[in-house]
Amino acid sequence: MREQTTRERWHQVHNLLGKGVGLLECARRLNLALNTVKRYARTREPETLRRAPRYRPTLVDPYCDHLRTRRAADPAVPVLQLFREIKELGYTGSLNLLYRYITQGRAEGDRPVITPRRLARLLLAHPDNLRDKGTKLLRELTAACPEMTELARLVKEFAELLTPSADNDTKLTEWITAVRAANLPYLHAFVNGLELDRAAVNAGLTLPTTTAAPRASTREPRES
Repeated sequence: MREQTTRERWHQVHNLLGKGVGLLECARRLNLALNTVKRYARTREPETLRRAPRYRPTLVDPYCDHLRTRRAADPAVPVLQLFREIKELGYTGSLNLLYRYITQGRAEGDRPVITPRRLARLLLAHPDNLRDKGTKLLRELTAACPEMTELARLVKEFAELLTPSADNDTKLTEWITAVRAANLPYLHAFVNGLELDRAAVNAGLTLPTTTAAPRASTREPRES
């Protein structure tokens, strides 16, 4: 809710500034402090106003330096391998806790702050609809760990199947096999759903759009 309010206020301030309204008048119209309006006016996009999240201490914290050093030396090191290493050092937490710690960016002090919702938007957006900044951010985030790299690849491959083609049913089978071999439980649940209505899915991916059942547009809004 706070993030949405911040974004709305940023747009309100910049809309007024674009109409030639002064900072003091913006503050009066929007019932904001002048310093707040100045802060919004100085930023080029609302995301830069987002504050870094405050996390509670976790069992992973004592091993952060080890994780950071290992990932800097080998960005592709699997999380499971890191789990084994810190277990030997005395870590008593779960693998899921370590996953969450890493995907939140807590093992990299300079990792850009980003919400899961925005990361999902970047992953699902058509590459042609991403600006250079969005493409660069997505590349940095998906390189954060091997699981994210694999997830981005599988999402991209599935998106390619959304353009109907006669051999997409075979490609879908190959894609499902690749997903089941990956350590990505949420995608496993997704492919289980596909298999429940495979005939309809095959029709949607293989038949021309004029004969297949109507589908919602897969075009994503342009990333700002």
